[in-house]
Amino acid sequence: MAISKEEVKRVAALSKLSFKEEELEQFTNQMGKIIEMVDRLETVDTEGVPFTSNVLLDINVMREDIADQGTDRELLMKNVPESEDGFIKVPEIMENGKAGA
Repeated sequence: MAISKEEVKRVAALSKLSFKEEELEQFTNQMGKIIEMVDRLETVDTEGVPFTSNVLLDINVMREDIADQGTDRELLMKNVPESEDGFIKVPEIMENGKAGA
């Protein structure tokens, strides 16, 4: 399955990225190769192959979950360039109420 430059432009716009024309060509080729690899993997016969979630027999060792005193909010907010109602204020990422570009 080939991918077009228009599809790469759309994904880039949704990701809020912009590419020069030569970069767009390069990314189109790279994404095409990735899609081809995934298509090839879908043809592999996995019948009878047991599910493997971890190749090692080790089991995760977790620390005990103990509540700890956090850092004072005023101290944390001291270096924040802009805040509002106790939260860090960041630039708007949604336009017209929609996610996307």
